[in-house]
Amino acid sequence: MYQDEAGFGRISKLGACWSPKNYRPNISSHHIREFRYCYGVVDAHTGESFFIIAGGCNTAWMNEFLRQLSAAYPNDYIILVMDNAILYYP
Repeated sequence: MYQDEAGFGRISKLGACWSPKNYRPNISSHHIREFRYCYGVVDAHTGESFFIIAGGCNTAWMNEFLRQLSAAYPNDYIILVMDNAILYYP
């Protein structure tokens, strides 16, 4: 199986808005930073896949993903191919 992870995020900060000429509007907004991460594996021979949505991208979540993957395939011997890329999520 081939494994990878991805991060998806949103940062909502109002930067500009339309208003009548010579009028400066006062717009209140929330600055929201929200991220979700997805861990997944795909079997290249069968096309079967397994994914989880995680709250972070770190060792604890990777260990949880491996626990759930092992539980999903309790009778299989899995060779997991990983890209070994350095992760950086601010």
